[in-house]
Amino acid sequence: MTQPTEAAPTEAAAHAPTDPAGAVPPDPGTRMKRSPDHEDEILDVRTHRDPDRNRLTPVVRLPPEAALTVVDALAGLVRTAHREEAERPAPDGTLKRAQVFEEGDVFMLEPPFPGFFADRYLMDFYDTTARDICSRMHLHTGLRFVRMMTGPDTTIRVSSLSPVTVRPSAAFGPLTAFTDELPDTPEGVRRERHNVIVPPNSWVDMQIPRGVSHQFNAVGPNAVIDSVHPEESIETLREGMSGYRMMAQTIFLAKDRSPADTCAGTTAPEDVPTPEDVPAP
Repeated sequence: MTQPTEAAPTEAAAHAPTDPAGAVPPDPGTRMKRSPDHEDEILDVRTHRDPDRNRLTPVVRLPPEAALTVVDALAGLVRTAHREEAERPAPDGTLKRAQVFEEGDVFMLEPPFPGFFADRYLMDFYDTTARDICSRMHLHTGLRFVRMMTGPDTTIRVSSLSPVTVRPSAAFGPLTAFTDELPDTPEGVRRERHNVIVPPNSWVDMQIPRGVSHQFNAVGPNAVIDSVHPEESIETLREGMSGYRMMAQTIFLAKDRSPADTCAGTTAPEDVPTPEDVPAP
């Protein structure tokens, strides 16, 4: 009698990038969520391992006046959309383009259509220190391509549970990078958090693979995101969602949000050594 054999991995799985702990990216054909439309689904931070790394590309630094003009113009689109939604709410069952996320107010600038799966959002960041609250570490059910833009007196702290790869740029010097501990983890659990600071008056792009942890917190009043969701229509079908909602396409790694002093710092805590550099691609 022949002994049963283990199925051979698919070619995609065999060549999938892995982290040191052996995690592999989520199968592109499988669901990630337990409850598709749940807008506050929590994943156990004790067991989550990122299957890949986020990648940052510094793009350009602008004069303060130019940077503020861009940020104000894009934030103005979001604010106008939210005023209109408050005055004339989208009817039930129709696409709601003005939405709210933990990092800020969002507006679906360009919706998908049949034959084109991607869409584009603008986000007007909340000022973490003004609200005294941080957004939570989270991951998404599909990949994301994000352009972060800051104006004067404003930074964005980008964080992940895995090291963030920063690609070289002729327009920038080294970005500030450091590690600290993720706050409010379960008793006896320690998770290292990797942080990179987007400086004022800057554009920095970020590529976020599906299922990879990340956290954005703006410090200051002048920050926006221009975010492309390349497979949003596919995400909603794959997960079995009833519509497009950013919160439903998110899985959080914490139950509660922490106070601003746990995410607003732009340098390493004194008791945590600063890495000498950021990993190269």
